[in-house]
Amino acid sequence: MPEGPAPAPVTQRLRVRYAKRGRLRFTSHRDISRAVERAIRRAGIQVAFSAGFSPHPKISYSGAAATGVASEAEYLEIGLVAPCDPGRLRADLDDALPEGLDILDVVEARNGTLADRLEASSWLVRLDGVAPEIAGAAAAAFLAADEIEVERLTKKGRRTFDARAAVIACELDRRATEGADAQCAILRMVVRHTTPAVRPDDVLTGLRLVAGLAPPSPPLVTRLAQGLLADDTGELTDPLAPDRQTAPAGDVAAAHADAVRMAEPDAVGAQP
Repeated sequence: MPEGPAPAPVTQRLRVRYAKRGRLRFTSHRDISRAVERAIRRAGIQVAFSAGFSPHPKISYSGAAATGVASEAEYLEIGLVAPCDPGRLRADLDDALPEGLDILDVVEARNGTLADRLEASSWLVRLDGVAPEIAGAAAAAFLAADEIEVERLTKKGRRTFDARAAVIACELDRRATEGADAQCAILRMVVRHTTPAVRPDDVLTGLRLVAGLAPPSPPLVTRLAQGLLADDTGELTDPLAPDRQTAPAGDVAAAHADAVRMAEPDAVGAQP
């Protein structure tokens, strides 16, 4: 075992939503995590560290988007050794990060696991040089299929899997398409997180297989949201909402003390 004092314990966990924009979409997840660690040091944030011979900051990432994909909904969780106001951490960390990595929201983790709230993703896919009516027809053909097998090279070799089962919605976004600055088709997709993961490029492969859709240039893919699927609407819910709805830790402690005081007046605040 390494000598020296044990690392300070985690006293607060903060959940962070950040965006990956512009040229930063081509940055690998490893490089993004390094940029976040450097920004935390630069901002003077009191992050907790693990024990052992190679201590590392207690930062965990959930559902990171692939390299080359922009995102408005990336998530990480930071363990701190001293309480920090979420608004202050948001501002300090955002100032310390490079342009294109933008901190959008920070809340204190109250209960549950963040990864369990990331059930699906909403995607916007811009296909330049594709006529809207062709893209719309391809999306309809995709949804009409019972199964669409696609092949992708993974770390375990080539795998074949069904891309159709994970897709909740896939349709032409007519308003976005009409407002585009050039001829293109813009698709909106909602894709459930599965194992193996079905990515937007897998859906595009499926569109090619069922409808011959082959964009002349690489698509521009942006993740708009992650969250749980609402049973009634099929829309994604904000994964940080449960943390906001829970009363602050200080209020919880005060309410508990009041309840004990009413039940046993001498149990709280009694003098020895």
